[in-house]
Amino acid sequence: MGTCSGGQGVPATVAPLCSAPHPSPHYLLPPIHEVIHSRRGATATLPCVLGAQPPSYKVRWSKVEPGELREVLILVTNGLHARGYGPLGGRARMRRGHRLDASLVIEGVRLEDEGRYRCELINGIEDESVALTLSLEGVVFPYQPSRGRYQFNYYEAKQACEEQDGRLATYAQLYQAWTEGLDWCNAGWLLEGSVRYPVLTARAPCGGRGRPGIRSYGPRDRHRDRYDAFCFTSMTAGHVFFVPGRLTLSEAHAACRRRGATVAKVGHLYAAWKFSGLDQCDGGWLADGSVRFPITSPRPRCGGLPDPGVRSFGFPRAQQAAFGTYCYSE
Repeated sequence: MGTCSGGQGVPATVAPLCSAPHPSPHYLLPPIHEVIHSRRGATATLPCVLGAQPPSYKVRWSKVEPGELREVLILVTNGLHARGYGPLGGRARMRRGHRLDASLVIEGVRLEDEGRYRCELINGIEDESVALTLSLEGVVFPYQPSRGRYQFNYYEAKQACEEQDGRLATYAQLYQAWTEGLDWCNAGWLLEGSVRYPVLTARAPCGGRGRPGIRSYGPRDRHRDRYDAFCFTSMTAGHVFFVPGRLTLSEAHAACRRRGATVAKVGHLYAAWKFSGLDQCDGGWLADGSVRFPITSPRPRCGGLPDPGVRSFGFPRAQQAAFGTYCYSE
């Protein structure tokens, strides 16, 4: 116990001067790497290791959901038994590499698994926690429906990304995409609930001629305000291939079915362009009724732009027999 000076004559409102007490033991070791990188479909391990074992304790894992401003319980263990909770279900388990190991293993990583996690030690005296971030390698793509720009409220934007094999991008993901060349004038929803757009070449129609960067509309009303969406997707388990022809949208679906596949979603095409280097100078139908094509090596007559990317013809009439199709096979 520490010793205190003062006492008699010290006003009641003034705390006595005490020598520093012995520091309480800290059981959780700080992680060497706070960001764990993974890919969709992989097995990811979030390290949490005790330096010593308390006499009685629990370890609780939770995930911070930025779009909902809440923590979701994943798993609780007392060192012997563990119980899982929430949407991760049976995909989350303890690693148990040794008696001091409280690391979390997530199998079959999904897009929604990305984010910030907390490993909390509860020992009844002084709780401790460490935070880690699970980061997926991926690609961000802007998305709007066939009706045109600025049609989504927050929840509709979230659903639209999920329908295209993605999820709403986070600010960090949009920033990374901006550093890699994403330049887009239309504002879109992000997972945190803010509305932003990335500008590399500052110009009058894109927020003025100031410095390049991420322009922000700030937090908006999630029900009332309407914008586009910035979606994020990662590597897929299947592959995308092109079927040439002059097909309508219904013929495109039939052509993919004959090959044991389905018409690719927008996220599938972006993932194939990003991770498999898909390069095809031919417009093809996608599942949402849009026509796009991926360019890895820019060249004349392939979209007319100097940088790699996924080009778009917009949303032609579904009965227009003028395009091939991109199919997705697991």
